[in-house]
Amino acid sequence: MFIALWEFFYGHFFRFWMKWLLRQMTGKCELQRIFDTYVGAQRTHRIGNVLQKATLVVQSEVDRCVEDIMKEKNINPEKDASFKICMKACLLQISGYKQLYLDVESVRKKPYDSDNLQHEKLLIKLWNLLMPTKKLKARISKQWADIGFQGDDPKTDFRGMGILGLINLVYFSENYTSEAHQILSRSNHPKLGYSYAIVGINLTEMAYSLLKSEALKFHLYNFVPGIPTMEHFHQFYCYLVYEFDKFWFEEKPESIMYFNVYREKFHEKIKGLLLDCNVSLTLKI
Repeated sequence: MFIALWEFFYGHFFRFWMKWLLRQMTGKCELQRIFDTYVGAQRTHRIGNVLQKATLVVQSEVDRCVEDIMKEKNINPEKDASFKICMKACLLQISGYKQLYLDVESVRKKPYDSDNLQHEKLLIKLWNLLMPTKKLKARISKQWADIGFQGDDPKTDFRGMGILGLINLVYFSENYTSEAHQILSRSNHPKLGYSYAIVGINLTEMAYSLLKSEALKFHLYNFVPGIPTMEHFHQFYCYLVYEFDKFWFEEKPESIMYFNVYREKFHEKIKGLLLDCNVSLTLKI
């Protein structure tokens, strides 16, 4: 009860007068004080909290939005030359995060289509990247199990994440080929093995859910000084693949039947890391 009353009075009365008093004492508005005090993700995160409508700003309107803010807050560009630069950078990150989610969601919603030549080429590319010395005998084949698909036709395994799951698998295999080969080999361990492709698609879902829940904000605000893109989402996915494989073998699960238990344990570990305002989860090899 007391906490609820405090939050009400603080939000409606005390905070206003505190901001007014600090403005009189420092000659600077709350936004300027944030820029003077914080850097990196903390700065962008706090700006987003103050300017809650910032998430509605589209990238093409950022410059105009900065000008409007400076007019509203009576900020003299000659006295505070860095404000415009800092505000623009923050708004680009904030609006960019929202756009990245929309872009990822758009790709995720596209189902794998075996009649789409580009989809088929991408699937064959995955095979060639992971199995360069072994020829695929047929498009529908039991050989797909060699790289961790469940059935004879991989298209059925992409249902949950659509074409996004395949794009991520190819991205990791193409940009970290030796690591992909190593992890694929480890996934065939007689006791600790797991289905490489299926787990990869599962980790795409993890990356997507973290992005959707806004848990990736600190990471992306620190990792990307400008506008986050699909490339940065793919990079985070690669980090998950590499770290999950290490985690799996360190934990030594009793059997693959406990996959969901360890998957959730790994998920909680990543969420914990992402709570750090200085976090930047990058693949270091």
